[in-house]
Amino acid sequence: MNFYILLAKKAVENYIKEGKIIIPANDLPKEFLNRKAGVFVTIEKNGKLRACIGTYLPTRNNIAEEIIYNAISAATEDYRFGPIVKEELPNLSYEVSILSEPKQVKDVKELNPKKFGIIVRSQVFESGSDVIFNPAPKLYQKTGLLLPDLEGIDTVEEQISIACQKGGINPKTEKILIYKFTVEKYE
Repeated sequence: MNFYILLAKKAVENYIKEGKIIIPANDLPKEFLNRKAGVFVTIEKNGKLRACIGTYLPTRNNIAEEIIYNAISAATEDYRFGPIVKEELPNLSYEVSILSEPKQVKDVKELNPKKFGIIVRSQVFESGSDVIFNPAPKLYQKTGLLLPDLEGIDTVEEQISIACQKGGINPKTEKILIYKFTVEKYE
């Protein structure tokens, strides 16, 4: 088991068993403490998706902290599943994806769902219901993200469609921007 997986596993187990967030050890490889990147942590139970949460841009001081906080968030906050409980811990496996910086796509021909993950964004303006107190329209940004090389997603069209669904975006009525990224995947 590599350092990425060990750190995610330790973070989840410590939080579930003791309610404590671990602190990155100083003896971790320098990359963990000196590098910043977006990180996704995927947790499976008996080979089936149990949780997946992450950040596509760095939000913490380094990737060690990014892994720790995203692993705990995946274990406790993935709205599609209930929080992980102590009895499940022996049956869990982890995957850590370190994301490259997203780059805007100018043509969908640049995409390849096996190689690139995507971020789809749409901006929606909505006028306030109380024009007297809030006459300015509000800007809402919707975002959907899909990691690369997911089982059952073989075409660019499928990838964009699913990312739009995840973000609540209607690509027929909303203008979208697409960004691509690569991942370093650790299992």
